[in-house]
Amino acid sequence: MGEDKLFYEQLRHYVFQHDLLVDNLYYKDVKLTATNDDQYFVFEDFLYQVLLIFSRDTSVLKHFGKSSATPAKSYIRGMLGVDEFAVVYPPNGVIPFHGFAMFVAPLCFVYDQPADLYYVFREIYMRHLFRLHAISSHPQGILSLCILFEGLLQTIQPQLFFHLKQINAQPLKIAFKWMMRAFSGYLASDQLLLLWDRILAYDSTELLAVLAVAIFCFRRTNLMEASTLASADAILADISTIQIMPLLQIVLFP
Repeated sequence: MGEDKLFYEQLRHYVFQHDLLVDNLYYKDVKLTATNDDQYFVFEDFLYQVLLIFSRDTSVLKHFGKSSATPAKSYIRGMLGVDEFAVVYPPNGVIPFHGFAMFVAPLCFVYDQPADLYYVFREIYMRHLFRLHAISSHPQGILSLCILFEGLLQTIQPQLFFHLKQINAQPLKIAFKWMMRAFSGYLASDQLLLLWDRILAYDSTELLAVLAVAIFCFRRTNLMEASTLASADAILADISTIQIMPLLQIVLFP
């Protein structure tokens, strides 16, 4: 048995040995997101296996060395406020938010072994996804993606950008949730995997901002007729039928 497999089994043992409060957040998130999704509900058990192990993997803490964020800490019982008895909680330092499970769900189509699925997800998270959830000046961080999105949209579609601002439909307010979730839960699974494949190939999350701009361009005609924020939201509420490659090419190679 390889070293990775042994480590995975050790983490599984920790899951059975200790219950964590954060486990309930993962359970609830899977129930509210993947379980209610027609594409991913069949992977519910896989998601639990990966996410509960992820929460106990202290090697994930290494990514904080590349982040401006710091992991949350707690204190051993009876030692509240004593720095020597402060411990990172949860062990991996990552507190899940609504939709976190959807970062794992698309990979279930590619890997049928929980250990393989876990290590691939962990690598993607530590290389790219964590930057979408921390405030930093890094060029791959969510703030830089927001700036890139607004700059591109203003340059490519100035009339559309001005119109949306006029009706108080801030384009970034709509696109932010796509980029923060790396479009997981919004695109069809095959299209999402095509997008992630290119993010890994080019080692850049900037494609998230480019695709967001491309979607606004694609829905431009309808958006120009929108008169309220609610109508603009409705036009962009469902992007599950979008084919990403033609849209990316329109923006990248006009």
